Amino acid sequence: MSELNEQQAKEILEKVMRMCKADTCQAGIGGGTGGNIRYARNSVSTAGEASNRNLNINVSFGKRSGSASGNEFEDAALERVVRRAEELAKLAPENPEWIEPLGPQTYQKTPGYYDATAKIDPEYRAQVAADSIVPSKKRGCVAAGFLQDGSQWRATMNSKGLFGYDRRTNLDFSLTVRTEDEQGSGYVTRDYNDAAKFNSAESANIAIEKAIASRTTKAIEPGKYTVILEPTAVSDFVGNLIFGFNARGAEEGRSVLSKKGGGTRLGEKFLGDNVTLTTDPFNPEVPAAGWGGDGLPRKPMTFVENGVIKALNYDRVWAMKKGVEPTPNPGNMIMAGGTGSVEDLIRDTQRGVLVTRFWYIRAVDQQTGLVTGLTRDGTFYIENGKIAYAIKNFRFNESAIIMLNNVEALGKPVRQGGNLLPPIKARDFTFTSLSDAV
Repeated sequence: MSELNEQQAKEILEKVMRMCKADTCQAGIGGGTGGNIRYARNSVSTAGEASNRNLNINVSFGKRSGSASGNEFEDAALERVVRRAEELAKLAPENPEWIEPLGPQTYQKTPGYYDATAKIDPEYRAQVAADSIVPSKKRGCVAAGFLQDGSQWRATMNSKGLFGYDRRTNLDFSLTVRTEDEQGSGYVTRDYNDAAKFNSAESANIAIEKAIASRTTKAIEPGKYTVILEPTAVSDFVGNLIFGFNARGAEEGRSVLSKKGGGTRLGEKFLGDNVTLTTDPFNPEVPAAGWGGDGLPRKPMTFVENGVIKALNYDRVWAMKKGVEPTPNPGNMIMAGGTGSVEDLIRDTQRGVLVTRFWYIRAVDQQTGLVTGLTRDGTFYIENGKIAYAIKNFRFNESAIIMLNNVEALGKPVRQGGNLLPPIKARDFTFTSLSDAV
């Protein structure tokens, strides 16, 4: 199914606006083409490609709103979707938080589309699988991985004159490698907009080496340890926090940014001196779309600077209630770091624990950010600046806020899940018990 260019998408959305009889109308059209390959036990299990288009329409009569969607674009089909949305709107109760659609906006293009990714074909995907499976077999290991790639486009328009069009590409890869005796496990994940930056053989080797190195483990006592968290572990652990600078939740007393007795921690020292969090949709390593679900143009923002909270995110509804300017929801998060690698952090550590990743993370206390979970796929003890041996996995109980107040060093940020995150060395991380899981 071919992609609609900006003019083609605009013409379809203009038809929808003309057909609509409601007070306001918002419509989005989008689609994409992509493929995937999945393998397990050193054998490809599934592979495929898919292409789609879809249309979503939301209309309002006063504060009553209705939505409908479809995937056909002839005039008669478009009108059926519009009429269905209008029917539903007339039946809906009033929404007390309904807000007028935005007027015309200026959206800057962000660098998210790359031909190298859009041109990925079945042969490319097969080679990625082979780059994991062949060396795994040679080293007495078993590989299980998933590669997904795609090229997407979307356009948005409303009856107030707003219009935007965006194209981007993506590649997501994850790989788990186990030793044949199932005693050792390694893991790696990569994601890019530009497939030219992806080295599948190098990535697979990381997981293979970790699996082999973790085949024989020692048990050490739970307790508080200096940890080095690889970027995957950082993403697992602090992901919810770094996207949690929501003004409404903080002001309603529902988040870690709420103060006892009312108010927020805006302007307060909240994290360590070396922690700075920003968002920038134009960053070439992690480009985000020019607008989010609220329709506001995205822009660079600083949420935390040297540990001090500098900004909260106000959606349009809450901003109107509070009489402040709304802010766009962030499309990425960037944590400032240093220039060194994980290996550099290890060399500067007398004793500690290296964590590849966390999993099965669950919230314990929303107000303090306390979570629990397990280490997985390669946990190692560091001694005298070197990895001494693999250790049994731990369960942990720790707060991301406490951890980010105990940061001793930061490595060079790398892309992880669409964000830029550094490896982190932090003191006094709390491991509560051992786990027999590999």
